Amino acid sequence: MKVWLACFLVLFALAELFDWLQKFNLPLPIYILGGAFLAVASNYDQIFSSYFADSSIEALVEQPQLDSLTPSTNPISLPIASPVENPQTSETDD
Repeated sequence: MKVWLACFLVLFALAELFDWLQKFNLPLPIYILGGAFLAVASNYDQIFSSYFADSSIEALVEQPQLDSLTPSTNPISLPIASPVENPQTSETDD
């Protein structure tokens, strides 16, 4: 009997809380500030790691450089496609 009463009270409290939350409204600036806070909180390590990064770590990172001044010695060969027959011309036997 105690379990039934506890379940009834918990479900009743949840139903009343859900009913109260449906009537609860916040102004638009609160939603905007909340969204900005969530964006900063979710990207905290990416945003603030650049401010506090050690300069010796950046020196170790090697940037790949493309050597665009030196032409390649290997020519590129592209195969030529065979011509396509005209599909509109067809032979019909009567």
